[in-house]
Amino acid sequence: MLKGPTHKILDDNFNDIRTMQTNIFGEIETYGLAIEQAAKIANVSTATIRNWIKTGYLIQSRKGVISLESFKKFISEVAGKEKLNARANKLFKDEHDHQEVSNNIGFLLENYKGEKIGIQYVNSLSDSYRNQEGVYYTPSWIIKDMFKNIKINPDFKFLDPCCGSGNFIIEAIRQGVAPENVYGFDTDENAVLITKQRIKDEFGFNTDNIKVGDFLKEAYKLKENNLLYDLVFTNPPWGKKIENSEKKRYATLYGCGDSLDTTSLFLGASLSILKPNGFLGFLIQEAFFNITTFEDIRKKVLSKRILRFVDYGKAFKGLVTKAQAVMIENKPSDPLDIIECSNENKVFSRTLQSFAENPKHIFNFWTNESEAEVIKQLYSIKHITLKDRAKWALGIVTGNNNRFCSKFPKKGYVPVYRGSDITKTRLKEPSLFILNDFSKFQQVAPLEMYHSKEKLIYKFISSDLCFYCDTEQRYILNSANLLIPFDIGITNQELTMLLNSEIMSWLFKKLFSTHKILRSDLELLPIHFDYFSNNKEFTETNYLNYLQIVKTKDGTYRVRK
Repeated sequence: MLKGPTHKILDDNFNDIRTMQTNIFGEIETYGLAIEQAAKIANVSTATIRNWIKTGYLIQSRKGVISLESFKKFISEVAGKEKLNARANKLFKDEHDHQEVSNNIGFLLENYKGEKIGIQYVNSLSDSYRNQEGVYYTPSWIIKDMFKNIKINPDFKFLDPCCGSGNFIIEAIRQGVAPENVYGFDTDENAVLITKQRIKDEFGFNTDNIKVGDFLKEAYKLKENNLLYDLVFTNPPWGKKIENSEKKRYATLYGCGDSLDTTSLFLGASLSILKPNGFLGFLIQEAFFNITTFEDIRKKVLSKRILRFVDYGKAFKGLVTKAQAVMIENKPSDPLDIIECSNENKVFSRTLQSFAENPKHIFNFWTNESEAEVIKQLYSIKHITLKDRAKWALGIVTGNNNRFCSKFPKKGYVPVYRGSDITKTRLKEPSLFILNDFSKFQQVAPLEMYHSKEKLIYKFISSDLCFYCDTEQRYILNSANLLIPFDIGITNQELTMLLNSEIMSWLFKKLFSTHKILRSDLELLPIHFDYFSNNKEFTETNYLNYLQIVKTKDGTYRVRK
């Protein structure tokens, strides 16, 4: 149950934003709460509110309006128990008074020095503010490594487009850039103040070159005035919340194509103000390197000389995603350019061409050159993909498994299968049963898909591909997904065998390096349908012979010479 200060927040919100509707007599009615307002109070999306209505947690009094009493009851009896509990009462946790934080800046500057100022400042920000603005300041050891092998000229002009508390800027000066040649932007005036103070404390230089500003707006002005930089290094705000129309405008402005994430926009904007032969260093989330939505910005990067890819692991407290970096020299690329790849304490080289040949131009720098040759071989053999050749659906999302599922069979319930019930050879006996009234659930695919004569079901969270061909119209929960192939020249059982092969799981890991089996990734895998023209049965050995690939004693693969 929510306690203390949170109830005050809710009471204030109820008093302030209770829905006001005008009836046909012009009188104001205050009988409910708009869905948008409820979402704002609970700090969730409107889609989540609608799902809570659908699953019976909230009562809709009229279109777009929910019962105020049902919402109060939900907050007092459900939130913190069945819903929102994983967020540790996000309503209270995400309170943020930036003015109060600003009032403490003087105390921070007086009592802390160097990098500790930034650490203390970030700790004072609420989770919601950090998530909305994408604020995760970069550890100095990572920044120092990103400057490795770059020869610094004191006359170089350096820019950090979103400088935070100044770690990149401080390291640039330590590396040899003159303090007067260092520039930075940040939308947070407190961060700008901290950065300027750190420059003064460590180097005795008062600068006016660190400014409050939105770099996505400022970059175009810089380019128009031919204000270019020799070095642009930063950790851009990952997933910063920007209106979609604004994203599209910036993507057009900076040549990012359909890559609309803020990482892509900052990278495109930074390249636009980088001098010829200048250097760019970006610390970015791992999705940049392998997710389809980043394909267009990866193409842009491939047009430049890529120096290094580096994996720094899970560098940010509270973030499960890895921090990875790309270092670029602003000169035209050559297919034979050698790129240094660092991953899990291993350092090896890849050619730029080996990345350009990947589907969707994936930057799978965790894969060495020999493994890249195997990937190339797999795609050189006659194949199709599942893109536009299957119907896909998610497993059932109940909205509350404890409420709608039973561990024992009972009247009105039917068996349902989870991802953990799927193996490559069989389905385990059902250990869960679901209410046979799907109208109450949060998300359900068209029932005819579950009832299909044949369908492939597969684990969603897995380190290996794991498919099963279901011919008994079973239901699945959302830890499993399904696909129904069109006529692709092989049977569904044969397709299942290809997808379950060891070499296909190896390929999936080497391309995508993920434990989530996403549809967009599965649609990129090569389906070697012609294998069955000369092989009535499937064996791993025969399949590898067909592919002209050899499995080595250490479990890796190489192309047969």
